[in-house]
Amino acid sequence: MRQRWRMTFGSVLLCTALASGCVLPAAAGETEESEKGGHRTEQTELTVFAAASMTETLTKLAETYEQKHPEIAISFNFDSSGTLETQILEGSDCDLFLSAALKQMNELDKDAAPDTNPDGNDELLAGTRVDLLENKVALAVPDGNPKNIRSFGDMADDLKKGSVLLAMGNSDVPVGQYTQKILAYYELSEDQLTSDGCITYGSNVKEVTVQVSEASVDCGIIYQTDAFSAKLTVVDTASADMCGQVIYPAAVLKNSAHPDEAKAFLAYLQTPEAQQVFEEVGFTPIVKEPETESLSEETEA
Repeated sequence: MRQRWRMTFGSVLLCTALASGCVLPAAAGETEESEKGGHRTEQTELTVFAAASMTETLTKLAETYEQKHPEIAISFNFDSSGTLETQILEGSDCDLFLSAALKQMNELDKDAAPDTNPDGNDELLAGTRVDLLENKVALAVPDGNPKNIRSFGDMADDLKKGSVLLAMGNSDVPVGQYTQKILAYYELSEDQLTSDGCITYGSNVKEVTVQVSEASVDCGIIYQTDAFSAKLTVVDTASADMCGQVIYPAAVLKNSAHPDEAKAFLAYLQTPEAQQVFEEVGFTPIVKEPETESLSEETEA
């Protein structure tokens, strides 16, 4: 789902010109113009592909960043990391990619281990990849917890009995892949549970979250950050031995039209200010603020 957060000055100007019968010259490249304080500034639009679980935090951070940098407009495409990866490989315009799992990023990284990038894809700008955040896989229940599910162990026992309905992500979605590992940990057959009518699916974590919020299922496996944003009750979180660590990597794309601006926004996401926003919803930052040269060093250079 792609989102734009602001009507640009260029859009307003175009509408005015059309209404008055004037003809405007075509915009150059992918830049637009914005007006602030009576002065026009050339505006660059960054296209950011990000995992659906980052919707609320990145929206908030982008608004703050744009206020500080009126020359930048940020356009988001939020979806499952697998869908975003496919779009990148198909040639979609993207400046910065933030994935909810290492798998999708590895499959775009020529420097990743060969067994994690068997096709040898080379989509990332060298030196820009970072592991940005850690999340937790959570077991969430509807309001009131009607089936009295208190843990992953309870969920597993009830699934074996066929007495609960679980919502999980599709197999091409990171949260679905983490869920598959949890089912395997409890020696549960996903195929059998699906055949028995004990599992429903969502194409991304937001769809799974909605099913839990609407109480159309008895429980759902999502990220703790999505549970926080949706004000859902979390009864348990998965340990690393159940599904591995949930790492969110980020990187600028090699074919980015605006690599410097993309790198600057990625650097902002690693600052204490941005990390605080991530922490407020349950993310754990795992990178330090990028080092910058001091003014004196720049002067001496």
